[in-house]
Amino acid sequence: MTDDAPQQPPGEGRAGREGSHEDGAEQPAGPSGHKAEQPDEADAAGAADEPGKTGNAEAADEADATDVAGPEGPGPEAAGPEAPRSDAAGATGVAPLSASAVNRDSGIADSNGNGDSSADSPNSPSGNGSSSDKPKGRQKRPKRTGWRRALPTWRMVLGGVLLLALLLVGGFIAGYKMVDIPAANAAAEAESNVYLYEDGSVIARDGEINREKVRLSQVPAHVRHAVLAAEDRDYYSESAVDVKAMLRAGWKTLTGKGKQGGSTITQQYVKNYYLGQEQTLARKSKEFFIAIKLDREESKDDILEGYLNTSYFGRNAYGIQAASQAYYGKDVGKLTTAEGAYLASLLSSPSANDVVANPGNKPEAVSRWNYVVDGMVKKGWLKERERTAMTFPQPGKVKPATALSGQRGYLVQAIRDYLTQYGGIDEKTLATGGHRITTTLDKKKQNALVKAVDDNVMSKTDEDRKADRNVRVGGASIDPRTGAVVAMYGGKDYTQQYVNNATRRDYQVGSTFKPFVLTSAIDNGSSRGGHRITPNTVYDGTNKRMVQGPGGPTGYSPENEDNRSYGPITIRTATDKSVNAVYAQLAQDVGPGKVKQTAIDLGIPKNTPDLTASPSIALGPATASVLDMTQAYATLANHGKHGTYKLVEKVTKNDENVPLAARAGAKQTVSRQSADTTTSVLRSVVDGGTGTAARAAGRPAAGKTGTAEEDKAAWFAGYTPDLATVIAVMGQDPDTGVQKPLYNALGLPRINGGGAPAETWAQYTEAALRGTAVQNFHLDLEPGADESSAPTDEASTPGDTDTPPASRNPSDTPSRDPDSSTPPGTPTTGGTTTPPGDADGGTGTDGGDDGGADTGGDTDGGTSTGGDDGNNGNGNGGGDGGGSEGGFTGGAGPF
Repeated sequence: MTDDAPQQPPGEGRAGREGSHEDGAEQPAGPSGHKAEQPDEADAAGAADEPGKTGNAEAADEADATDVAGPEGPGPEAAGPEAPRSDAAGATGVAPLSASAVNRDSGIADSNGNGDSSADSPNSPSGNGSSSDKPKGRQKRPKRTGWRRALPTWRMVLGGVLLLALLLVGGFIAGYKMVDIPAANAAAEAESNVYLYEDGSVIARDGEINREKVRLSQVPAHVRHAVLAAEDRDYYSESAVDVKAMLRAGWKTLTGKGKQGGSTITQQYVKNYYLGQEQTLARKSKEFFIAIKLDREESKDDILEGYLNTSYFGRNAYGIQAASQAYYGKDVGKLTTAEGAYLASLLSSPSANDVVANPGNKPEAVSRWNYVVDGMVKKGWLKERERTAMTFPQPGKVKPATALSGQRGYLVQAIRDYLTQYGGIDEKTLATGGHRITTTLDKKKQNALVKAVDDNVMSKTDEDRKADRNVRVGGASIDPRTGAVVAMYGGKDYTQQYVNNATRRDYQVGSTFKPFVLTSAIDNGSSRGGHRITPNTVYDGTNKRMVQGPGGPTGYSPENEDNRSYGPITIRTATDKSVNAVYAQLAQDVGPGKVKQTAIDLGIPKNTPDLTASPSIALGPATASVLDMTQAYATLANHGKHGTYKLVEKVTKNDENVPLAARAGAKQTVSRQSADTTTSVLRSVVDGGTGTAARAAGRPAAGKTGTAEEDKAAWFAGYTPDLATVIAVMGQDPDTGVQKPLYNALGLPRINGGGAPAETWAQYTEAALRGTAVQNFHLDLEPGADESSAPTDEASTPGDTDTPPASRNPSDTPSRDPDSSTPPGTPTTGGTTTPPGDADGGTGTDGGDDGGADTGGDTDGGTSTGGDDGNNGNGNGGGDGGGSEGGFTGGAGPF
């Protein structure tokens, strides 16, 4: 064999194919530009079997199975130009050469010098071309076949697990950073204001959400333990979230097996306070991250407090305090262990476990209650013997959702108005809720007032009587010594009539204003005919008598009740009979401006509508409220000392006191003598005047009746030494709101102050003071108040004054003695009057009950020479009045 025609040794087919190039092609050059150094035969053979081949490696493997030559192996043409290269060539860019090719190209001879290497080829030592003797590299893993090809390898499983772990860790980190603790939702922050009687019992709650927040320290330990036993027994030792429970709940939600909670107390609080109640995966994921953050930022006690204040317990009660009131009518601090356990059992299913609303569910509710108390025993929070003695605590009846029905709404509105006007708390602050407002209202007196109105007015209405549709009632009661409002009646039902009849200022007060005129006359030391005015001063009571001013007739001539004339009459008797002609002239003599100021000093607001300085002020055209009038009469009862009424005792929020505006103390706004002298005259009204129905109270009392123009309102204002109360019956069309006369209401031709108002006053006063010691008036009267005044220059025109007219109401007629005036022109001696309250102001057979009249007086009104002094208020009492602090007004009409 020659070098020109070398023969490929047997077994060299693959190596030759891999290492050969096209005919005449040069070998690739190395990095230096020379031909690459040829590997030895063993390296070349090993490169062909190296595992991890890429690119054409699979083709090379195929060649292993198909291109291995037999004894006559293929010739050089088998290694054509398209033969694939080995991995070694692919890696270095140089095609590997077979040993024979190396020998051929290099011209190196074999050991015999003939250049034939086939005999000594490492791949065929025997020269027979057998491939079994081929040197082996790393063995290739056999391919997976059949069903095994569908199974993941362990490498795939491990990679998947690692990938999932990375995703979970990455998701947790991303979620923790992305989800912040949000602001509380509005519903969780909303809570009602709670209004309380002076003894702490609840009047009402306002707001849509029935919630009253309490501090954790206000919740007894046994109630807290009951909640933990029911909801989360390991709360103080566990983490903020329960992953296992959450996954279980999430799986049931996804598979449609129902929605289930899987939350700790922390998570439930997050749901209640920051999120919502929807059962979705999005909400649960937010709840998860917020709970973890919250657990790091707030203490367990703070979270538990929030949970107790935001959880729903049924019966429209949000929070443990509202629930305690809803189910047991007591504050949470007074709950027993059994009661606390029942409330805790409600948390899982509030409506279903309410044994009153759903008595059929009582077995399940009791079972849940047993679970709670047994859990308390297991945790060491309850002793076994206490558990054994414990019985199921039946809750109270379900109360209808009428938070502001009946009197509640009127009281709440009056309290709000008081706080904004006098308490220094604005409406926006009140609207935030959460205030606990303790009032001065006395529950016993409040109930007594409501009953008295129902018995004497509302129960006498008839749906078939058209006039009864118009009946309205307002009432208020004040303790004169403290100024505290102890009772109020605003109407039959706040949900049906929204206007508070006790505080509205649109009805004339009528003759209940007249006592203020007398007080002003005495307080200002006014005189008439050169004599200081006293209750025994004589005036002309002729019907439609022209009021005389300093310059003559004023043009004002008021009518008396029923156009009745009285002739000469004392102020005391004129008060008993509510004579308009006398009081109009008295107001003129004192000075209308001074009368107005006295009313303000007593407590009438100075901005009261129609509180005008004219002679008509005496008849009460002003439209002060029932509460205003009560305040003014309380000033008279308190001997002329006045302070703004008080309706609120204290306000707290989050167990801390809310500062209220300082309330000015009572001060002497009118002299004691002027107030007490007025009281002595008003006692006569009750004892024998138009207000005799008030005597049923069984207490020493003073008062005055009043009727508004056209009988649109009837009043009685009165007081004992320890209680001042005003009652008004009003007429108003329920559809249009127009004021209506009270004719034929309650089945009577008319309603006046001595009727239903005085009767209501008497029943209330008796009940309110029942069980207390009887208080007597201790009065300091002005000089001459207890005896008839000297004759004045005024004379009256003779008229039909000897016989009192028939009254339309028995209470309008004095019950003690008839009106028997001394014939006109007969001077009186002035004589001594009977004690205040027992007579009409000095009646007697030897002196004339009216004090007589001056002979020769002018028939047109008899203005005396002392009129100017009276008008100008000259006298020694002008400086007795104090400053103004608001007040009340009187009314127009015959009473």
